[in-house]
Amino acid sequence: MTETAGPRPTRILVTGGSGLVGRAIARVVADGEGRADEEWIFVSSKDADLTSAAETRALFEKHRPTHVIHLAAMVGGLFKNIRCNLDFWRRNIHINDNVLHSAYECGVRKVVSCLSTCIFPDKTTYPIDESMIHNGPPHGSNFGYSYAKRMIDVQNRAYFEQHGCRFTAVIPTNVFGPHDNFNIEDGHVLPGLIHKVYLAKQTGSPLTVWGTGKPRRQFIYSLDLARLFLRVLQEYDEIEPIILSVGEEDEVSIKEAAETIAEAMDFKGELVFDATKADGQFKKTASNGKLRRCLPGFQFTPFKQAVKETCAWFTANYATARK
Repeated sequence: MTETAGPRPTRILVTGGSGLVGRAIARVVADGEGRADEEWIFVSSKDADLTSAAETRALFEKHRPTHVIHLAAMVGGLFKNIRCNLDFWRRNIHINDNVLHSAYECGVRKVVSCLSTCIFPDKTTYPIDESMIHNGPPHGSNFGYSYAKRMIDVQNRAYFEQHGCRFTAVIPTNVFGPHDNFNIEDGHVLPGLIHKVYLAKQTGSPLTVWGTGKPRRQFIYSLDLARLFLRVLQEYDEIEPIILSVGEEDEVSIKEAAETIAEAMDFKGELVFDATKADGQFKKTASNGKLRRCLPGFQFTPFKQAVKETCAWFTANYATARK
């Protein structure tokens, strides 16, 4: 299952390198978890507009990567998705097609793209696993993003069948950690709640959580996900995607997540749930059985510890954090 060395030195290009997961990968590589013969190149939207085929091809020609971790995407939380489904579809379809085709044209040996559990059908049985991606439509709240991400799986299989390309994908559950987008309106639920708790603590106000607090999610710490990305790049040879997630038993409700954040930030105020706001999909429980078979010894950071570290990072970097 191990990646064999090719004629070129290993050059790993990470798209979306300045985002949540890209920064986490850079950190674990800096901590020595990569391999000695690997050269890592982290690029962001400042380096190229990946919705442009010409700019994407120029980026690949410049760096000549042997491997790609593809993270770049237009992303956002529930309410931004509800408002902008068309934008999420168009931008992500262009980005993904340009990256995968440039990788093919430039002879990249392996691409690992990042999907999301929101790609799975809304009406399904649980836990969901890798075989169920295309069994029905995704939740209507974010169908543009979900279908665009699903198409990466379709393209990966097509590039393999037609050209023999080793393109695959990972499917993480809800990612959080340092360098997240903590915007309350457009960010994901956990960083949004962290920002809300910070502000509520400053003003002495109650914490208002959007929705009932009942939906359940599996959260994965960005540094854990980064370590798993390296293992997939080095050791996972299937074209079919693999779910990267904590176990089903580690799923928590939004209410429990809010309480964990309040505890981590020593917030003593009241928690109020605004049921007039949409809850989104109630649950997306994913099986990590395939991951456990491939990497049986991997240890996840406990949720409370990961939340505490993320809250501490946000508090220390409040002035410059994305928000």
